[in-house]
Amino acid sequence: MQIGKLDHVNVRTSNLETMVKWYTSILGMRAGDRPNFPFPGAWMYAGPQAVVHLVGVEGDPGIGSESKLKLEHFALSASGRVAFEKQLAGAGEKFERNDLPDVGIVQYNLWDPDGNHIHIDFPAVE
Repeated sequence: MQIGKLDHVNVRTSNLETMVKWYTSILGMRAGDRPNFPFPGAWMYAGPQAVVHLVGVEGDPGIGSESKLKLEHFALSASGRVAFEKQLAGAGEKFERNDLPDVGIVQYNLWDPDGNHIHIDFPAVE
């Protein structure tokens, strides 16, 4: 077996509607088809791929998971850097930009409404 690439991340949230709105308006994803699981949730799509699976929970979304945080962030690659930065600024979204010429990317670090750290990587030549 050989691993190809990351398929999706699964994020537990007690703010499902807020999270769907944020992933739609800030990251440009869309909520799409999802199996009929016996719990609330949304699959957020980037193109044809569901890349973020949101799972609605009641109470603290950390209950039932390990007590120590092990996943510091997840990253997505993208295009359209200039428009994305304008969108973030226009929305008043907090972000940090890192230019990483050694690896040829410009990285935007941001946090969803639940505080999950995400970075979006753009080709530096864009």
